[in-house]
Amino acid sequence: MTDSSLSRLFNPQGIAIVGASATPGKIGAMPVKLLLQHGYGGRIIPVNPRADAIAGLPAVPGLDALDAEVDLAILAVPAAHAAQALERARPGQVGAAVVFTSGFSETGAQGAAQQERLCAIARERGIRLLGPNCLGFMNVRRNVYATFSPAPANGIVAAGGIGMVSQSGAFGAYAYSMARERGLGLSHWISTGNEADIDVADCIEWMARDADTRVIMAYMEGCRDGAKLRLALAAARAAGKPVVVTKIGRTQAGAQAAASHTAALAGDDAVYDALFRQYGALRARTIEEFFNLGYALDTWKQPPQGRRLGIFTISGGVGALMADEADDTGLALPEPAAEAQARLLERVPFASGRNPVDVTGQAVSEPGLLLATADDMLADGRYDALAVFLAAAGSSEALWPTFEAFARQMQARHPDVPLAISALFPPARRQELEQLGCLVFTDPSAAIRTIGAVAGLAAHTGSDVVDDALTMPAAHTPPLLDAYNEVQAMALLRQAGLPASPCTLAADVDAAVRAVAELAATDGDAAPVVLKVVSPDITHKSDVGGVKLNIRGEAAVRQAYADIMAAVRQHRPDARIDGVLVAPMAPKGVECIAGVHCDPVFGPVVMFGLGGVFVEVLKDVSFRLAPFGREEALAMIREIKGYALLQGARGAPPCDVDALADALAALSRYAHARREDFSSMEINPLLALPEGQGVVALDAVVMRG
Repeated sequence: MTDSSLSRLFNPQGIAIVGASATPGKIGAMPVKLLLQHGYGGRIIPVNPRADAIAGLPAVPGLDALDAEVDLAILAVPAAHAAQALERARPGQVGAAVVFTSGFSETGAQGAAQQERLCAIARERGIRLLGPNCLGFMNVRRNVYATFSPAPANGIVAAGGIGMVSQSGAFGAYAYSMARERGLGLSHWISTGNEADIDVADCIEWMARDADTRVIMAYMEGCRDGAKLRLALAAARAAGKPVVVTKIGRTQAGAQAAASHTAALAGDDAVYDALFRQYGALRARTIEEFFNLGYALDTWKQPPQGRRLGIFTISGGVGALMADEADDTGLALPEPAAEAQARLLERVPFASGRNPVDVTGQAVSEPGLLLATADDMLADGRYDALAVFLAAAGSSEALWPTFEAFARQMQARHPDVPLAISALFPPARRQELEQLGCLVFTDPSAAIRTIGAVAGLAAHTGSDVVDDALTMPAAHTPPLLDAYNEVQAMALLRQAGLPASPCTLAADVDAAVRAVAELAATDGDAAPVVLKVVSPDITHKSDVGGVKLNIRGEAAVRQAYADIMAAVRQHRPDARIDGVLVAPMAPKGVECIAGVHCDPVFGPVVMFGLGGVFVEVLKDVSFRLAPFGREEALAMIREIKGYALLQGARGAPPCDVDALADALAALSRYAHARREDFSSMEINPLLALPEGQGVVALDAVVMRG
């Protein structure tokens, strides 16, 4: 069910235009002109105290003079008069308002105060606000042009299934024009401006429930309510409506917080990347990619259900180029069945039956070859998408019947395998292929990159993000301590449900000797131990000589204790020292790192990576927004480039990846429940043991602020 207040806004049955004008060039003239020109079927009421009629429509002096309720009021008056104009509306008389005018919060403190007054008046009267400082919106299917953008005056886009929302009016107008040039059909076009009330997240969630919208395209500059944006993306995912996002602005937020790898790496851009990946939204890095992705998702009946691509070309060289692009985008290129290759070579001895399949120029002189080869490739279900390169042959009108029949038969015989053709087709022919559900590109590399981007969407439909938890208050649990030493931090991990190595805090050397004796009684006399300095002022203990490994026997314990204290006093004479941690040496495994950083907009963000050089130098890490479940944790683990080391490299046994995923999911749940209590938490190392043996946390740092 859609939000009824936004439905009144975006599908209004009556529109009052405050500041309406018949003078070309005035801000209040454009919506009157567009609504009349394009046949809006509802009531149009110009509001202007100095006119009896505008464009042949009876005018009223103010909103208080309306003789009935209206769903939408367009405010096209100066900022100084906007609040006064809206104040004349009676409670319940106006459903929503679009405020074109600039001069509000974007101008400073005075404008912000003026914007707040406008919002207060709207709240008192039950009016939803779009803007201010926005270009308005269009409902293309119902000819609602509540905008002063000149873009539709130069030609309107076709009605279609793409809903487009932009925080930037200028980009929005450009995107509208680009959609028209690319032949994309829109359901809605929305500009949100200052977002005093309605923001991009509201629009995404509304379009997720809108029957006219199949694909959502969004342009974002920032977000003030992370939970609401997450719920909006979750709504789109649940509705099966893909979201394409261009998010600009890369910052180094938190990069100076060197005490935590997580905080240092979880900059603004990394968090948005994690958000979009987690909810299956496709992030476009360029304007071309933004439109290519929207085009593909709107044209194809469904995206590829996997990453196996078949390439079929009349040029071996271009086939190699396409194969390189496929490898770069993570697409697999399985070879056709041996029987299929043999049949092709019997028919065209100089062809190449491998993938890419090269039928050479023979395909243009033998009409049945295209379909026969494609049928053979797809017969046993080994491809999730098919990319075909036809070069300049597409411009041949004589060959058009062959290509049309090929596209039509492909849709009939293999409807579950999306088809993309790269060729130089005339615009009219390209449109005919698109109407058959076939993508058409002039650049084969762009075709492959687009397939690669959308091929992973199917994997996100069953994501186990814990969306219900986003609206829950923080857990009512005992408050955390002001500061944590490592022993206390390890105890906190156990409370969170993570396996942590047993450890004891020894305040002096005699206590250390007793702790080692107690461990020996449990683990055996020969079991080695580790000693580590415990200090609230020292995060990286090894850097100051604060760690001693493989210690056995009382004499070695006493010497290690003395060496640690001497080294720490030398390197950090100012540090407060609580004592040393005594713990058993860890078994063999792969060192990982897991952490939580509390983002000011999105809350706790969980990081995962391999330890050592992988995080210090290569920054090979992945992120997810808490909370999430096991499946999302597994996706997070598989995402890092060093994942092969966890699978077992150079004869090493594979690690217990399932246990690692369970630990990350537990960490995410705990971080979300305690999100108001700490700023960061880091487990380094989190040791991944061989398969079936679990994981164990060996060190942890908790920071309150």
